[in-house]
Amino acid sequence: MWAVGLVAVTLVVIYFSHLIMKWKNPKIDGVLPPGSMGWPLIGETLQFIAPGRSLDLHPFVKKRMQKYGPIFKTSLVGRPIIVSTDNEINKYIFQHEGTLVELWYLDSFAKFFALEGETRVNAIGRVHRYMRGITLNHFGVESLKESLLPKIEDLLHTNLSKWATQGPVDIKQVISVMVFNFTASKTFGYDAENSKEKLSDNYTRMMNSFISLPLNIPGTSFHRCMQDREKMLKMLKDTLMERLDDPSKRRGDFLDQAIDDMETEKFLTVDFIPQLLFGILFASFESISTILTLTFKFLSENTRVVEELAAEHDAIVRKRENPNSRLTWEEYKSMTFTQMVVNETLRISNIPPGLFRKALKDFQVKGYTVPAGWAVMLVTPAAQLNPETFKDPVTFNPWRWKDLDQVTISKNFMPFGGGTRQCAGAEYSKLVLSTFLHILVTRFRFTKVKGGDVSRTPIISFGDGIHIKFTAKN
Repeated sequence: MWAVGLVAVTLVVIYFSHLIMKWKNPKIDGVLPPGSMGWPLIGETLQFIAPGRSLDLHPFVKKRMQKYGPIFKTSLVGRPIIVSTDNEINKYIFQHEGTLVELWYLDSFAKFFALEGETRVNAIGRVHRYMRGITLNHFGVESLKESLLPKIEDLLHTNLSKWATQGPVDIKQVISVMVFNFTASKTFGYDAENSKEKLSDNYTRMMNSFISLPLNIPGTSFHRCMQDREKMLKMLKDTLMERLDDPSKRRGDFLDQAIDDMETEKFLTVDFIPQLLFGILFASFESISTILTLTFKFLSENTRVVEELAAEHDAIVRKRENPNSRLTWEEYKSMTFTQMVVNETLRISNIPPGLFRKALKDFQVKGYTVPAGWAVMLVTPAAQLNPETFKDPVTFNPWRWKDLDQVTISKNFMPFGGGTRQCAGAEYSKLVLSTFLHILVTRFRFTKVKGGDVSRTPIISFGDGIHIKFTAKN
């Protein structure tokens, strides 16, 4: 009897060994890049989410670049992935969005957004063009010049004045709340002061589960975040239905334009519009708050930068007939050193570890095959942290931008993505950052009280936070 059992165990071992070998060495028509697939199901996920204690490329990417070269294969949360740190390959793939690749997220992201079917929010074609158009209509250059700039200036001054009365504040937390509430107000009329739900808290909890196994099981962090997501979508849908039922509640905002367009754009359903709003809120919530928080870390460690910023903005104020007049678009565009500070922060920050796409069909890059259905991770931060282009790349040095020509910048600086998926809110983000710096150095003083540790997990995190004390200038 024991011999039968031994044979059975041997067969099971052989079977699973075969599965593991098949996983580690997938057969395709062509040559895969070098690399390791890790273990079935988990792949190399644990190494990917292990914290890196620097603003340099995450150790997961850097170690594999050194071992395998600029393009390699791996697996994350059970998905086979080609990782490219090669700038030429990345640009080539960006240019062929919709023919070779489409937008893709890790499964934990995908469950937050509508990523299946012809009307998925990552769709190429009519849906994508509409989403980009409506975003530019409300947060693009013309909207910024005509209406948003004074509102952003008021928002930032009001919040900085409030923080100056509160003692040290965790700057990431307060900026996150400020940015979320403002964006929510402009997209669907959210009134943070009078709302029973603090929606920014929901988004903060969601961020904790994005790079994780999507186990929607009661008791897990991911399950709680999915519950927060459902609450948020229900609230957005309720708001949509209220406006559809009662035109007197219309405000002329982002949501109202989507309602007006429902007759001509058939994909704009009562289920799709809440998903669209959900994505817009997410996009603004994390990016601006992270970049501004990182800005405070850099400024607190570089007094010379603060002094030059103050000189530039004091000069802007002195040129005005009325020193207390509002910031103008022309003044914003004249902020030469401020733009250098913003660019340098964007260059180093690299909030996501890379941009994900999925291959629509087999295609070749530099002698390797990217198989259809495989994910592709485009590590654009590799170009922005390349020591051959940017000397001492992790060092915060705004003055380096004086010597960089436009060709070098266009090839190696893509903080808002590339190709057809370049962020429609790029100018909005830069305006918020520049306006914040203008108000900060002309009307307030600040001191870092504690904190400042930064890590990549693989997105940027700030440990116990960065706590800043503000005081108003007399």
